[in-house]
Amino acid sequence: MTRVAVVGGGAWGTTLADLLARKGEDVTLWAREPEVVEGINREHVNAVFLPGAPLAPEIRATDEIATAVREAEVLVSAAPSHAVRVVMGEAARAAPGRPLVVSVSKGLEPDRLQPLSRVLADLFGAAAAVAVLSGPSFAEEVYRRQPTAVVAAARDESVARRVQQVFATAQFRVYTTTDAIGVELGGALKNVIAVAAGILEGLGLGYNTRAAVITRGLAEITRLGVALGANPLTFAGLAGMGDLILTATGALSRNRSLGVAIGQGRTVEQALAGKQSVAEGVNTARAAVELGRRHGVELPIAEQVAEVLFRGKAPRQAIADLMERDLKAEQWR
Repeated sequence: MTRVAVVGGGAWGTTLADLLARKGEDVTLWAREPEVVEGINREHVNAVFLPGAPLAPEIRATDEIATAVREAEVLVSAAPSHAVRVVMGEAARAAPGRPLVVSVSKGLEPDRLQPLSRVLADLFGAAAAVAVLSGPSFAEEVYRRQPTAVVAAARDESVARRVQQVFATAQFRVYTTTDAIGVELGGALKNVIAVAAGILEGLGLGYNTRAAVITRGLAEITRLGVALGANPLTFAGLAGMGDLILTATGALSRNRSLGVAIGQGRTVEQALAGKQSVAEGVNTARAAVELGRRHGVELPIAEQVAEVLFRGKAPRQAIADLMERDLKAEQWR
């Protein structure tokens, strides 16, 4: 039995806590919201973020990070990207020894533009065992034990294999790779393209247009990834193409749904009003554009998404500007 602390009580953190507890691991979940903690401990449900989903009764919940991580061998970082440094900083100060730290959030640190695994390495030390778990994985479907395949990534292959062993079940298949930066960028940037795909759907555009934005979106994700040292083949795999297709087309996608609302004429504020869960594509759009500029990489779709989200650009004008860009070869050199 492995002692696991899941830091973050959203839908994904709760689902992974349930998966691990039902596998037989000793799981403690930290959540900021008192009602989440109380609901899990008393009724074994997270009515706020995963309603209608009875959880393994063995899960313990707490709103004290030090209590959650005190004896943990594995720390699962499941906080929203903008909160990872603060939340996991507290976890790092309280964690014993050198736990295995697994990032399962999909985004970039907004201010420093850092992949979240690098934030965790800063907090836990350069010698820490830090890994990323990502791929096409809606929380609701994983909770229902629908067959799902994801990727565990770490620069040290032995660390990736440890994550594989911890998380793999008969319904949750885990592959490994040493391309952590590629896996992480794929998981973060696909949310931006999913917002774009949702906008197209909200405007009433068809499959041709959606296929174009998904394919060209994958091309710009790959360009940025390669500039940052990723293996281009990673973006043809689960953490790239797989997660992008899921998030850009799936009805359970928060980022796609946000885009649909904007395409139908709502503002970002109106589209986000009343939502408990975070649509990571909003913050990531701005971060991706700035990251591309720093590395001299064109990200035309991400740039137009940012213009629509933050500068009030009309979505149809954004589409026109993309379509009227200078003509060029499909493959970059």
